[in-house]
Amino acid sequence: MSNSDTWHLYLIRCADGSLYTGITTDICRRLREHEEGRGARRLRGRAPLAVVFNEAVGDRSHALRLEHRVKRLRRSQKELLISGALGLTDLAKER
Repeated sequence: MSNSDTWHLYLIRCADGSLYTGITTDICRRLREHEEGRGARRLRGRAPLAVVFNEAVGDRSHALRLEHRVKRLRRSQKELLISGALGLTDLAKER
């Protein structure tokens, strides 16, 4: 698996404190797209944006499953993920 095939799950904190969850194969490119208004509509007008969590998760299928689980977490649980108190492996074990 080359680097371009490795998917990452990331969380972005917006200026208003909200959190956005996404997946990508290139975190720098994706953040730039978000900042330039070419990414998710939900992030438009919420700059500055900061990546507060980024972890390689393997293939696209696994990334999509984890993204879905993270998006369903409460904010407090996302903050635990960001701080490292909760790991993606914990989420992967849950069904």
